[in-house]
Amino acid sequence: MAVWRKLWCRNLLAVCLLFYVLLHTMDVHARPANMSASKDKSPAGKDENEILPPDHLNGLKMERDGHLNKDFHQEVFLGKEMEEFEEDSEPRRNRKKLIEIFTKVDFNKDRSVSAKEMQRWIMEKTEEHFQEAMKENKNSFRAVDPDGDGHVTWDEYRVKFLASKGFDEKEVAEKIKNNEDLKLDEETQEVLESLKDRWFQADNPPADQLLDEQEFLSFLHPEHSRGMLKYMVKEIVRDLDQDGDKKLTLSEFISLPVGTVENQQAQDIDDDWVRERKKEFEEVIDSDRDGIVTMEELEEYMDPMNEHNALNEAKQMIAVADENQNHNLELDEILKYSEYFTGSKLMDYARNVHEEF
Repeated sequence: MAVWRKLWCRNLLAVCLLFYVLLHTMDVHARPANMSASKDKSPAGKDENEILPPDHLNGLKMERDGHLNKDFHQEVFLGKEMEEFEEDSEPRRNRKKLIEIFTKVDFNKDRSVSAKEMQRWIMEKTEEHFQEAMKENKNSFRAVDPDGDGHVTWDEYRVKFLASKGFDEKEVAEKIKNNEDLKLDEETQEVLESLKDRWFQADNPPADQLLDEQEFLSFLHPEHSRGMLKYMVKEIVRDLDQDGDKKLTLSEFISLPVGTVENQQAQDIDDDWVRERKKEFEEVIDSDRDGIVTMEELEEYMDPMNEHNALNEAKQMIAVADENQNHNLELDEILKYSEYFTGSKLMDYARNVHEEF
């Protein structure tokens, strides 16, 4: 059983209790269908992610833990402008911003967005996420490379990681230097073992047990390396694969842990979760429609720079809002379905469209 699954199972009771509280404190329809937590945008969460590989990777359709990325459509449509579309922001400002984006996607300026134009835009926005990750990686690398020699040892990283978890940095460094027992709790030790596996996977040949800045980027963001993307796929399959054949059946992909459903509201959410995963499995991931997802199929699905996937995604995004069935996207359609593209619902979406456009 994978380390991450062990950790998840150990905390299952706590998750269920939290889930029960959430159902009584928020609108049930506001909860993500894939039941993965909202991204922590607090400074504390960001600091921790600077040295710990984040579960969520912008522009990838699936999280590291196998959950579907509920924000994927917005990420590949808005790029780094995602944060500008907040739920409580002024609708007229959002409408104006969305119109500006539409004019950029409409490359040939015919006031209609084709699948090819949307594909081109998706690739550009994905590249934006890549560039943002590289920029953040520079800061992260400096944080874990205290001597500034351009290389980070596993021990250097381990010291910084444990310091971010509340351990005394000088004490940890001294104990590691003297080969002394760190006396870690079981959960922290298991996380470290998993990170160490990933660390050595990111160490490109010839393996020297040191990571330079590019290798460290692969460690934090496997989407930047084909080899690390393969490794992430193996981890996901290992977590979901119940019979050990290194392939995924539909039942394995949609299986839910026992005991997570406590009432009808929770059952409805789980039903939505299953329907969403079933549709993604059958219509997108299982490319040859044989009922089995291989590692190769999952790798192609996960590859953010796969142009064929980008075109399919463009067609699907257009189909959501294509009310006149012309296989293109007009401005009034994208404004009407703004919540799908931006996460922000516009009121009176058609008001003054022509004037503003």
